[in-house]
Amino acid sequence: MTQENLDKINKFTRREFAADELFAFHVILCDNEIDRDCERFSDNALEQLKALFVGKTGIFDHDASTSNQTARIFDTEVVTDSSRNNKCGEPYKYLRASAYMVRTEDNRDLIAEIDGGIKKEVSISCAAGKRRCSVCGADKAVQSCSHVKGKSYSGRVCHTVLDDITDAYEWSFVAVPAQVNAGVTKRFAEEGTEKSANAEAAENERLLRCEIRRLAFISGGRKAAFAAELAAHGLNEVQLAGMKKAYEKLAGRAKTEVQLSTAPETEQMNSAFKL
Repeated sequence: MTQENLDKINKFTRREFAADELFAFHVILCDNEIDRDCERFSDNALEQLKALFVGKTGIFDHDASTSNQTARIFDTEVVTDSSRNNKCGEPYKYLRASAYMVRTEDNRDLIAEIDGGIKKEVSISCAAGKRRCSVCGADKAVQSCSHVKGKSYSGRVCHTVLDDITDAYEWSFVAVPAQVNAGVTKRFAEEGTEKSANAEAAENERLLRCEIRRLAFISGGRKAAFAAELAAHGLNEVQLAGMKKAYEKLAGRAKTEVQLSTAPETEQMNSAFKL
């Protein structure tokens, strides 16, 4: 862990912590891709969330209890992946956060599960002031329109564009996030340097295999998970990523998890939702 990151973390602590007392990792909170709920964040929304999520706590399954707190975000950045576009043909962007937790006996297993790719998927809870129809631009927080989310119009899928983010509440580890790409990406290197390219590739392949087993289990149980593990053996990172996408579709059909919470009527202009 670098001294710069350690200084950022210690802004949130009551005393100065040493690097070996802490566990830090990266997590993708959200992106500008159309998600499972046919919604996406605008680029402007990602920039707003970047500022709002610094200092926010991480919990499990959006259960906002003190005992459920696991980690805290100490830094954020919006990353543009120039190698790919989203489904709208725009450059793919995502909000990456750096989070930390204090190493204790109680969270030793949790840290191992994060390292092992078991605890990976995340979901966020925030408030959007505008929810625009991608077809006609109508703000659905104010008025409705005739366009249906998920239906194609002139070759483009109708979805809701979330913008004007007014607050960020928390982020959670969940089983099936609305945003497919949201989750832990890699932990910080202990020595303060990034892993070598070969080591990082090997780690990515390992995490992909873990994810494929998990998705196969959701869609078909233990036998399916075992079969998927055998099928994934010997595949490279690109092949594993393609296999993971296929199992995501199967898991999505097997289990759908609604993560959109309706705001009270008095908050219709500032709809609260979870992704």
